[in-house]
Amino acid sequence: MKVLYGIQGTGHGHISRARELLPFLKQVAEIDILISGYNCKLTLEGFDIVRKRGISFEYDSDGNVDILKTAASLRPLEFIRDIQSLKLDPYDLIISDFEPVTSWAASLQNRSVVALSHQAAFLSPKSPRPVQRSLFAEQIMTHFAPSTHAVGFHFNRYDEFIEPPIIRKQIRDLNPTQGEHVTVYLPAYHHEMLLEHLRPFQDVKWEIFSSYADSRVVKGNVTIQPISNEHFLKSFEGALGVMTSGGFETCAEAMYMDKKLLIKPIQNQYEQLCNAAALKELGIPVIHDWSPTSQQAIGEWIKDSSSVHLPEYADAEKVINRALEHTRKSEAA
Repeated sequence: MKVLYGIQGTGHGHISRARELLPFLKQVAEIDILISGYNCKLTLEGFDIVRKRGISFEYDSDGNVDILKTAASLRPLEFIRDIQSLKLDPYDLIISDFEPVTSWAASLQNRSVVALSHQAAFLSPKSPRPVQRSLFAEQIMTHFAPSTHAVGFHFNRYDEFIEPPIIRKQIRDLNPTQGEHVTVYLPAYHHEMLLEHLRPFQDVKWEIFSSYADSRVVKGNVTIQPISNEHFLKSFEGALGVMTSGGFETCAEAMYMDKKLLIKPIQNQYEQLCNAAALKELGIPVIHDWSPTSQQAIGEWIKDSSSVHLPEYADAEKVINRALEHTRKSEAA
């Protein structure tokens, strides 16, 4: 069996999930990997990878999706050429983790494609949504990377095709302790802005991992350092709590480790607003701005010792078998 596995390169979650699933898929198939997303900084060791520009979000330093910058960075002709030039005849199974080039090539060539992603969970109306739904954003999530079959991932099994989160081995191997600091992972925000809002809370130490930082700097009760997987995991392991955006994987990992969570979703990022709605249902506090009310919520959260534990996590081998089952059904039809 030969498999094409398309991966959205934006963020760390898609590639982290692939790292857990690929060893099981490799036992039964030869795998080619396509990664798209022009701000992708991660890779997969041990695999030959085809890279395409694809589509990625652009952010401003206030942590919001910058619609104009995102639109200006699009290269539609290159995107269409990449879709048209991708030949799928050699493949028995096509998988897309919210990767549009692979998905649209399969659609144009009338091939089945299995969506294996968190975003696929939003194909179900049972997955939580914010109070103010966006029909435009719903259409984007549905059609950005179209599929014929879906295996979604979410915090709970909201529908029959939804699995619990994949928890990477690096997280499962940690030994969580409760220290005196809060790990802050809000990469869309500039650390100077975060420093301004967090430094006044002197009762706790803050460890900010910033995509804008070039070196480690300590300013009073706040430590700012570049994003590093090794240093982040160490901070994460011993954190009193975790303050992060509405990214699916980091939130799931924090709950798995019984870390109390505070969520600040990226504005204009509808998927994160949906995640925030789900987390709020689970009892996790969510702030949407830096208003006095939100500052008060941060202070109350620091004093609160409660956490929400992840109900369950997915068995990677069973997930791969579920994807393969879709292929067998397609062949039988």
